[in-house]
Amino acid sequence: MSAFNPLTEYPAYAQLQSHAQRLQSVAIQSMLAEDAARADDFGIEAAGIHLDYAKQLLDRPTLALLLELGEQAGLAARVEHLFDGESINVTEQRPALHMLLRADAAGGHESAYAEVSATRERMRELADSLNAGDWQGYWGDVITDVVNIGIGGSDLGPRLVTEALPAFAGALRCHYVANVDPADLAGTLAGLNPATTLFIICSKSFRTEETLTNGLAARQWLLDAGAAAADLDRHFLAVTTNLPAAADFGISGDNCLPMWDWVGGRYSVWSAVGLSSAVALGWENFSRLLTGARRMDEHFRNAAPAANMPMLMALLEVWNCNLLGAENHAVLPYDHSLRQLPDYLQQLTMESNGKRVGTNGEPLKYHTAPVLWGSAGTIGQHSFHQLLHQGTRRCPVDFVLPLNTLTGRHEQHRRLVANCLAQSRALMVGRSPEQAREALTGRGVDAAQAAVLAQHLAMPGNHPHSVLTMHSLTPEALGSVLALYEHRTYCSGQLWGINPFDQWGVELGKEIGAQILQRLNGEDGVAMDDATERLITAWQRAR
Repeated sequence: MSAFNPLTEYPAYAQLQSHAQRLQSVAIQSMLAEDAARADDFGIEAAGIHLDYAKQLLDRPTLALLLELGEQAGLAARVEHLFDGESINVTEQRPALHMLLRADAAGGHESAYAEVSATRERMRELADSLNAGDWQGYWGDVITDVVNIGIGGSDLGPRLVTEALPAFAGALRCHYVANVDPADLAGTLAGLNPATTLFIICSKSFRTEETLTNGLAARQWLLDAGAAAADLDRHFLAVTTNLPAAADFGISGDNCLPMWDWVGGRYSVWSAVGLSSAVALGWENFSRLLTGARRMDEHFRNAAPAANMPMLMALLEVWNCNLLGAENHAVLPYDHSLRQLPDYLQQLTMESNGKRVGTNGEPLKYHTAPVLWGSAGTIGQHSFHQLLHQGTRRCPVDFVLPLNTLTGRHEQHRRLVANCLAQSRALMVGRSPEQAREALTGRGVDAAQAAVLAQHLAMPGNHPHSVLTMHSLTPEALGSVLALYEHRTYCSGQLWGINPFDQWGVELGKEIGAQILQRLNGEDGVAMDDATERLITAWQRAR
């Protein structure tokens, strides 16, 4: 791997700072009007996805300098490090080979690819068996419902894929439980029949507290319904590396699928972690998801930087966050089926790049990942879009828009598209006080009152954003989009000089949680601060 280099020490960075100052007073709308080729040139097509970044706050010289920054950071070489299987996860001395999960050839990783191929075949067998009605539970009834129990990457990815592709779903119903709050599992089980329910427990260690707690509760639900402990295999599958723990639970090795340490949880939807999605969609459609991701992998590896969609999105992220001062980033999918996409990307980007030290272990002197958030359009228009248009914070946006609907309701979809394009244009053009005053007088407001209210109606505009479009939301398109953001996240991490493949920041809360649980169980344990002790006492009294 290349040595650590701070983002701010690349020669292009200082030059970009002067560009950022210059562009603060430049209107995106003016750049579009003055450059007839901008709308075409500031766009990339790859793997069925089109990125339109013509409404970002940068001009051609700035774009050239950003590409120079990427060259100075050695992004092209770092892409090869990723695909070659180098130990780019430097704190854990591991490669990150999630691309192998959707590959159609070993690419120099024969041993790992053989395991992937064998696991895919087992996933196909299970998905086909369940969809054919060949899998029967303890009472002899055909399985009709599958409940995935996991958390983080073992939940967000398969949940997103299943919910995003209802037009491709089969007869089996798939449900997702992640929260250790008993209301999550109880609400899911309330509408299910133990005789026709299969659980998939996704936990690499088979010790994840939330997942194991929910798994044990599901196990007891089946036992209370009359299932025999010896026959739980008919109602449980596991995705794990800890076969002894799964066996102690009651799941045999034959019902366990593997996870590998070269795949991080948030990059694992393509693996056996995605089994519930493969069941929900059927193996053919799940394979199409892998195909879309593989096409984006090929683009990422082979395209020149100026035409490389993930690289360019990473450079735009650094431009917006580190040079234009944006501290957050909204992802707004204008497709209700993609409503889980912001949640999925929150983990992907903030767990990957929410780091305060570089790969050399030294504290960084600049910000890394922005806070990512969002929701499906048009819901957000009646919620947080007020802040986007008139708030004081700069918030870059990614609009995600399928150009066709698979629902058959084309008139409604026409209105959805109109709303998406309108929000994009409104973020750019805004409304001046003069325009606001004219709008008010046009509504019948007298001139004096219009002058007073104009500032309240005005919007500054010039908010940078991109628009990602696809023909329609197919499995291939979804796979391409998810792989796109994976690679964007990797490139951003390389520019910031951090390791996007560890997540040590989640450990301390787990350790303290175990200590507090001891106290809540009435055991002797670690003394806490006075405020925490007070809350422990309040819980004990409430019991």
